[in-house]
Amino acid sequence: MTAVLLLGGLAVLAIAGLYGVGRLVRVAAQGTARTPFLSGNPPVEHAVSRYHVRWYTVTMLFLAFDMEMVFMYPWTLVVASVGASAVIEMFAFLAVLVAGVLYAWREGALRWV
Repeated sequence: MTAVLLLGGLAVLAIAGLYGVGRLVRVAAQGTARTPFLSGNPPVEHAVSRYHVRWYTVTMLFLAFDMEMVFMYPWTLVVASVGASAVIEMFAFLAVLVAGVLYAWREGALRWV
């Protein structure tokens, strides 16, 4: 219990220290206050404005390819020691991802016009 409290206190001190360092090294705002939205540029729309529905399918495609890489990198490290079953499992995983990409293609997610 003491170790947990000590670690929690250390975390709080580290966060407070980082905030303090940030306050010391920041550049004072000149003129109007800037926000983190749009990298400090003046906003042209509200930060929580709606996106076109097409971007949701693009997001799903990105996640499909992203998950592929997340699982393929560690797989390359163990495929030699595990053997053929690892290869079969990876091809099954890729088949599911390809089915998702083909579905998105059929729905027009790859059409930009």
